[in-house]
Amino acid sequence: MTKRVAVIGAGVVGLAAAWALERRGITCLVFEQGAPGGAQSGGESRIFRHAHNDPRQFELAVRSRQGWREWEAEFGLDLISPDGSMVIGEAAVARLGKYDGEPGVRIRELGPAQLREVLPILAPYDGPALIDDAAGAIHTRLTIASLITSVGLNLVPERIESVRPRPEGGVEVVSTFGDRVFDSVVVAAGAGTADLAATAGLKVPSQPQAHMRLTLPLAGGIKAPRLACLQDSSGFFGEAAAYGSPVQGNREYAVGLALSTPVDLAADADPLSGLADRTADYVAEAMPGLDRGGAVSFQRWVTELPWAADGLAIWQRGEAFFIAGHNLFKLAPALGSALADCVENGEVGRHFRPEDKLGEAVLEAR
Repeated sequence: MTKRVAVIGAGVVGLAAAWALERRGITCLVFEQGAPGGAQSGGESRIFRHAHNDPRQFELAVRSRQGWREWEAEFGLDLISPDGSMVIGEAAVARLGKYDGEPGVRIRELGPAQLREVLPILAPYDGPALIDDAAGAIHTRLTIASLITSVGLNLVPERIESVRPRPEGGVEVVSTFGDRVFDSVVVAAGAGTADLAATAGLKVPSQPQAHMRLTLPLAGGIKAPRLACLQDSSGFFGEAAAYGSPVQGNREYAVGLALSTPVDLAADADPLSGLADRTADYVAEAMPGLDRGGAVSFQRWVTELPWAADGLAIWQRGEAFFIAGHNLFKLAPALGSALADCVENGEVGRHFRPEDKLGEAVLEAR
C-alpha cells in the first residue's frame, strides 16, 4: 500500500525530503504556515563547502554536491556558482587542506595575486589561503522556487500544532484546520522543530538564535567576473571568524560574522545592532571593494545543537522523524534522501541519530 506522509516545514530540507519521497513513489503533503523558504532558509545565497571538522560530514557534503548536480540537471538551472569557495587563516586552511586529493574536491593554494583574481574586493592579504573550485555560492531563491514547483499542489498553507505518534500505528497531525492521520511524518520546521518534537514527547536540545549579515553592492568601477565565497579565520581583519558570498550575479556581496545571539522577544533592546556595527567594521577593514553606503541588513533564525556549530541529527518517536541543526542548506539533497530513507525503513540511519553527534570534531577513531 502507498504510504501517506506529512512533511512539516517548506524550507529547503523539507522540500528536499518531499522531492526525494515523491521520486520513490511515496505520496506526501508539505505543510508550511508562512512563505515557503522564508524562515531559516531565507536569504539570497548560502555557501556550499566541502570542508567540515567531522569527516562523516565531509562525506555527506560530497554526496550533496552530486545531489546538487542532479537537481541542476532536472531543473535546467545552475544552482551553485562556478566561482569556488576560498578560505584564509590557519584554522580554515587546515580544515580544508586535510581533504586535498579526496574525490569531489578541487583544492589549490592561492598566493596574493591569485587571491586578488578570485576575490578582487578583498583588502591585501598575504597569509595562508586555499580555494575549492568545486564549491561556490548556492542560489537559494532559485533552489526554493524549483523545489516548490516540483511539490506543486501538495503544498498546504496550514500551521501545525502537534505531532502525536499513535500506539496503534501512524501519526496524528493536528493543524489549525483539524486532525489528520498519516503513516509517517517528517518535521523539518527549523526553529519550530523543538516545540513540535515536545508534543511527541521528545526533547530536541536546540535553542533558536538570531543571526544577521550585511549585503553590499560592489564599489563603483569594480568589475568582478569572479567572486569566490570566503571563510576567514585569520583574525587579520579584526574578527576571529567571518564569511562572505556573492549575490545578484556578482553585483553584490553578503558578509557576516560567525556569531549569533539568543533573542528575548519580550525585550525592547535589539541584540543584533551590535553585530551589525561589528560586521560593518569588518567590511571596512577586509573589503574596501564594497560600498558600505549601500549596505542592507538581513536577519534570520539559526538553530545550533550543543555539540557543534555544524551539528545535526534526526530524532525519532514512532513513525515521526524530526531533523534539527545548523548550516543545513548546503547538505539539503543528501538530507532529503536520508529523511526519505527514514520513512521507507522506519528508523534513523547510521550517523544521523542524536547519539552519533554528527558534526562533532571526532573522529577517525569512532
